[in-house]
Amino acid sequence: MKKIIASFICSILLISCANKKDIIYYQDIDKTELQNISQIKPKIYIQVGDILNIDLKTLNQESLIPFLKNANANQSTGSQQLHLLKIKGYLVDENGYIYLPVIDKVKVDGLTTREAEKLLKNKLSNYLKDPFVSIRIINFKFTVSGEVNKPGTYEISEPNFTLLQALNMAGDLNIRGRRDNIMIIRSEADKRITKRIDLTKSDWMNSPFYFIKQNDVIYVEPNNPQVKTAGFIGNVGVLTSVASIVLSAIVIITR
Repeated sequence: MKKIIASFICSILLISCANKKDIIYYQDIDKTELQNISQIKPKIYIQVGDILNIDLKTLNQESLIPFLKNANANQSTGSQQLHLLKIKGYLVDENGYIYLPVIDKVKVDGLTTREAEKLLKNKLSNYLKDPFVSIRIINFKFTVSGEVNKPGTYEISEPNFTLLQALNMAGDLNIRGRRDNIMIIRSEADKRITKRIDLTKSDWMNSPFYFIKQNDVIYVEPNNPQVKTAGFIGNVGVLTSVASIVLSAIVIITR
């Protein structure tokens, strides 16, 4: 009798432990040496369809007016102002060009924001003294699909956004989501690459996939429904109730 009960309790504990290991992130974090953020921060390349906020300054601000698409553009990053910035921003057309007053078209597709800043500064130097140029992408998009609570396409104005932040924006993984095999589909130049991420470990935090890039697609696979289900194995309360009922039945039968 005691052996039966002990065996049953051990089985329940083993099931619970197995599932705990399946859902906890960063299980080896104490053994992982994390690199500096600057070492893994990816280069962000301007792509067709991006909307750019271009901030121009010079010693004589009045001389800038002919070069501004919107002379009174508000540079605030608040949620309400972001919509205005997108309207006033510069769209990278299907051929990779943006159009600026006076300068006309400039090809920026495939350049980093730093490279595009340098290019525009050189062009503006033909007309202005010591121009300052700052560029950022304001329609940075990514898509999260699969076993998350709020799947969809999201848009942010800050490119330095981590994978965990992206998943949190999508409501995090639900109990059916497989945490050890997150798939990221990324566009690099004219090709697509895929990467599998194990969130239960920490080594991926030293990879280029710690930060997401624009137009990334993040897919969360479901667990095997016969092994991991949201209503039973993943619920410790249900396990406790079932264990109590079964143990009571064993006691009654063996009297």
